[in-house]
Amino acid sequence: MQDIRARLAALRRPPLLIRAARHGATEYRRDRHLRRLLGLGADTLPGPGAALLQLLEEEAALNEARQSEKGYYPLLRHVEVMIAIMGEAEVFNARPDADPAPEPVPTHDADTSATPWPRDRARPGTA
Repeated sequence: MQDIRARLAALRRPPLLIRAARHGATEYRRDRHLRRLLGLGADTLPGPGAALLQLLEEEAALNEARQSEKGYYPLLRHVEVMIAIMGEAEVFNARPDADPAPEPVPTHDADTSATPWPRDRARPGTA
């Protein structure tokens, strides 16, 4: 089984879905949204790793429904789950015991024009 960081890094979804989730992630509140998405009680909240595993499983099922094109596909739910994945990944990576995710550093001879850098962060070596 892949670790959580590898699963997150391998996640590839349509750009519009990702943009919608990034927009919503600014308003993500773990205590409120995670409870509703996972159907948890008032005093129960899993750690970010356990929550990410549950969310990734649900997201995989939603993505399969999206790709099957066989009728009903809960787009809003998919966006909500992607928002929660982004929020939980941030909490997971911010833990003191978490290994820092390695940042790709381009070499001088590498073509970095196609590197998918987030728009809100500058590329390494640029101002």
